[in-house]
Amino acid sequence: MEYRLTDFLPTTKKEVELRGWDQLDIILFSGDAYIDHPAFGAAVIGRTLEAAGYRVAIVPQPDWHGDYRDFKKLGRPRLFFGIAPGCMDSMVNKYTANRRLRSEDAYSPDGRHDMRPEYPTIVYTRILKQLFPDVPVILGGIEASMRRLTHYDYWQDRLRPCILCDSGADMITYGMGEKTTLELARLLNEELRMKNERLRVGEHFTLHTSLMTIPQTVYLAQEKDIPGGITADDILLHSHEECLRNKRAQAENFRHIEEQSNMMHAQRLIQAVPSSCLQSPSSRPANGSSAAVYAVVNPPYPPMTTAELDASFDLPYTRQPHPKYKGRRIPAYDMIKHSVNIHRGCFGGCAFCTISAHQGKFITCRSKESILREVKQVIQMPDFKGYLTDLGGPSANMYGMHGNNLSACEKCRRPSCIHPKICPNLNTSHRKLLDIYHAVDSLPGIKKSFIGSGVRYDLLLHHSTDEDTNLAAQEYTRELICRHVSGRLKVAPEHTSDRVLQLMRKPSFQQFYEFKRIFDRLNGEEHLRQQLIPYFISSHPGCHEEDMAELAVITKQLDFHLEQVQDFTPTPMTVSTETWYTGFDPYTLQPVFSAKSQRDKLAQRQYFFWYQPEGRHAIEQSLRRIGRTDLIKRLYNDTTHPRNEGHRTKQHPEEPNKEKRGRPRRHK
Repeated sequence: MEYRLTDFLPTTKKEVELRGWDQLDIILFSGDAYIDHPAFGAAVIGRTLEAAGYRVAIVPQPDWHGDYRDFKKLGRPRLFFGIAPGCMDSMVNKYTANRRLRSEDAYSPDGRHDMRPEYPTIVYTRILKQLFPDVPVILGGIEASMRRLTHYDYWQDRLRPCILCDSGADMITYGMGEKTTLELARLLNEELRMKNERLRVGEHFTLHTSLMTIPQTVYLAQEKDIPGGITADDILLHSHEECLRNKRAQAENFRHIEEQSNMMHAQRLIQAVPSSCLQSPSSRPANGSSAAVYAVVNPPYPPMTTAELDASFDLPYTRQPHPKYKGRRIPAYDMIKHSVNIHRGCFGGCAFCTISAHQGKFITCRSKESILREVKQVIQMPDFKGYLTDLGGPSANMYGMHGNNLSACEKCRRPSCIHPKICPNLNTSHRKLLDIYHAVDSLPGIKKSFIGSGVRYDLLLHHSTDEDTNLAAQEYTRELICRHVSGRLKVAPEHTSDRVLQLMRKPSFQQFYEFKRIFDRLNGEEHLRQQLIPYFISSHPGCHEEDMAELAVITKQLDFHLEQVQDFTPTPMTVSTETWYTGFDPYTLQPVFSAKSQRDKLAQRQYFFWYQPEGRHAIEQSLRRIGRTDLIKRLYNDTTHPRNEGHRTKQHPEEPNKEKRGRPRRHK
């Protein structure tokens, strides 16, 4: 299908004029290329605002050098500027765990890595505040969401305060932002109507009290300006200054932050920040005193309903990159253009993952009708050959799962519904998901639908008190392995040490053994030659070099030559990062070891590649150093060359769905 330029949200003055508009209500600045697809946050927010009647434009990847012409070209919006720094944290997107520049930026045309600055949230906001101090600047996306309170920055190796302090923006909308952004636009619109005038150009914008009550937002204020003041119902966190002095205080803070992020009825979080954080002169005390300033995190909205989520996915996306990118490859789009997301949220609560911190732990499912409508759109794409690359979401197999007793869920503080054990209140039936698979596969034009999202095999192995749930799990496992694997099924055991897995909030490795037995049995019964691709992490908090040596021996025994691996990267607002930085488990406040030096991290990582001849000498030296010479014979049998043992998980160019650890997660 051919699309006109006006089928996309405008990105230039010419495109604005083609729509007959003389002024814009909202201008979004995006760190990603503009892809009009529901997997890309700027497009989702832009289309949501457009559907509500606002005039919206997107400026993708503006040039932040020189005269700032990209920031000035569309003028001053009537309501606000929105910053959408990207689907992926800019620093994770730009650098490896060893702080080396990545070879490409998956969200930029032709993978160019010079199309966005470091911390675009901060860079873009400062430019806009310099040019248009009277216009509100609202932050959204994963970068601001995960930096809404004091956080550890791995790339600067220090604690940073709420990102509003560094950027000078007026407000953060954290998490998935459709409802928050609509309410913000409505209140700003009402305020302008009541005043019947704009602030004079050059004046600094200040937040009105009504804006401070919007759920799922963060703002800075003095105590006298906080609606209702600081009350006993609020959680007053340790101040930023106290966290700088005391790492234990930072660990204590994080438990509250994570718990409140995953509750249906959360409390307001309040943290004192440096008084210099209030950027607007009109917000500072007239007498020059340094009154206390607080970052205030309003509780999130309740989880979206199915109807609300359907409405977001059913907006008139073209599902294409903007025509300005014609003939240019955008790697992230290539990954997802023939895939369909079927739900939001993840109740796994993995310690190193930001999904639940951003989307929450409660699952919201799209209706079957909405999913099928999008699949039919994919079928109509000219380059679609009949194969859906993924029919999944944050997790492959959580669709339709929820608490049986919702009143219990409303009081629950657990960040994970399946760790340390699967909650007895959780409905783990795969029946609804099987129905989705069958409905999609029956559509004309679909040859096969693959599952590219990560599968939680602990849900498949769970023994429920409900026999139909157990039967559905068995049916799903067989169908998944026999009908929905593109030659390679990826799963994430992450480690082999149960002690490390406990800190990761992952199931015992014994469950991986059990799942592999089922996988191998079904492959044999169906005469399939499919591979199981496990993901593993080194240098996670609690992991010692000896744990990695044992991982190497265990994976060798399983005939794996690992390539789907990752060195732990501390990213803002995860349990693992707070443990790594502070040295304490935020929930027990017990000390936890972490490998931090480059030498220690490389010493752990080398065990992934025990089978490479060039690394053998270093590994043998390391095993002698840590007193585990017994593992040398178990790793190296000189009668058989390592490269001829077992089967390898190495990928070949002809294999479909190339997936590498470190591929961007799709965040909005």
